[in-house]
Amino acid sequence: MDKFTMIIETPPRAVGSTIATGSSHQKRHALGTPNADRGTPASAKRALKLSTPRTPSQADRFIPNRGAMDLDMARFNMARDVSTSSGARENSTSHEVPSPNAAQYRKQLAENLLRDSPSANTSPSARPRGAKILSFKPARSPSADSSDFPTRGALFSPADSACASVGKRKAFRYVPQAAERILDAPDLVDDYYLNLLAWSSSNVVALALGASVYLWDAATGGIEELLHVGGDDADEAAGSGEYVSSVAWAADGKHLAVGLSGSEVQVWDSQRLKQVRALKGHAGRVGAMDWNGATLSTGGRDGAILNHDVRMRHHVTARLTGHELEVCGLKWSPSGRQLASGGNDNLLHIWDAAAMAPAAAASALSSSARVASGNAPWLHRLDQHQAAVKALAWCPFQANLLASGGGSADRTIKLWNTQTGACERSVDTESQVCALQWSQHDRELLSSHGYSRNQLCLWRYPSMTKVAELHGHSARVLHLAQSPDGATVASAAADETLRFWKAFGGPKGEESSKGGCKGSGSGSLERGFSSRSMSIR
Repeated sequence: MDKFTMIIETPPRAVGSTIATGSSHQKRHALGTPNADRGTPASAKRALKLSTPRTPSQADRFIPNRGAMDLDMARFNMARDVSTSSGARENSTSHEVPSPNAAQYRKQLAENLLRDSPSANTSPSARPRGAKILSFKPARSPSADSSDFPTRGALFSPADSACASVGKRKAFRYVPQAAERILDAPDLVDDYYLNLLAWSSSNVVALALGASVYLWDAATGGIEELLHVGGDDADEAAGSGEYVSSVAWAADGKHLAVGLSGSEVQVWDSQRLKQVRALKGHAGRVGAMDWNGATLSTGGRDGAILNHDVRMRHHVTARLTGHELEVCGLKWSPSGRQLASGGNDNLLHIWDAAAMAPAAAASALSSSARVASGNAPWLHRLDQHQAAVKALAWCPFQANLLASGGGSADRTIKLWNTQTGACERSVDTESQVCALQWSQHDRELLSSHGYSRNQLCLWRYPSMTKVAELHGHSARVLHLAQSPDGATVASAAADETLRFWKAFGGPKGEESSKGGCKGSGSGSLERGFSSRSMSIR
């Protein structure tokens, strides 16, 4: 009997051993398909496969409706289910007893999160609707032109805040590109280091033109000459060569400080058109001033900063020395706790009011001793600007935030944290920065520029993206002043024009009542003048 015949006749229990010594053809024959399958016709197999029912597919893929989900609730439920199951297994093998405080905390946490659930042991079927991990109920598809069409941020927001975020979305504000009104300002001194424009809380604009100061009432349109340096004799005034170098309104809207090129500072009563104080102490022209209550701070070409208490006979209460060249920028913070000063030496100083000599203590000292006691060190000395620092503006809605602008060699706007002295942001404006103004109602900053574009730029804080550019001046825009209602900004430029811009938005939900120009709620220019272009004299 041959080898093949022996394999066939061997009992089934010996097949495995025989296969191990057989050929590869014999192995395939012994380990092949069972006899029942070999006997099944091919047509029957095909019929069996065709008769198997096929489940129809509902869609290509599933996109969950995130608008109907509560992702925080779902995450909590998943973590709770896992911790409950793992805790049950651990308790079966561990002898640890759970803490009553921990159990009570988990119960209260579950009750607060699951608002409709009485306890943390609520079954998944009894959980509130907001606890679903996935929602299969399709949401209503808003039309593309409907006002409630969700933004990209709303699509990825929880269900409870999605509709609220769409409702609170702020629309873009229209910024007029043309000036509301234009006033001629002849003999405006073209000097970057001076500050010749101010707008009072009583809605009166003060503008220095050469040796004179003019007051323009925005409520009535009336114009008055407050003073003329050198007396009434024009020839005598022209021969002296003295001019007005700075103006600054007090908070009461009545008293105006006037700095002169001959180092004197005068305080005038704008209602009576009368001088009430004469303050001395500088050795050069006074180009920057600012009020802090009854204290008037002045900066001169001599590099010194003097604090004057206008109520006292010996008015100089502090002398701050930190600049080597002329002080051209001076601003008190809204809280009155810090003073910012910028100079032609490219330096920016932050002074602490608490370190300055108080007026009460200085009143008992002699003049020389009182000035010496006010030599307070600066809080921060910032030297990152590469040109003169004239433009300064404190943020009205965020404490310790100061904006500063550099001259033609710097061309940047820098935002400072005056508490730490850190520069939070620096923006290259590509032109000389002359003045800065923060909006009182929006997170916006307006800057005026000189060489080489002579424009006004509106920036959105904190991204510092440019919102709009305002063109109209043909020379550098040296000065900015804001109306009491915060909606209108006046700009004075070297082209001898004074322009009024509706640059900022007014108060939300109410009409402007404190005045300004036409378009900001007063319409006063129409009553005072009949033409669009007019002279301030």
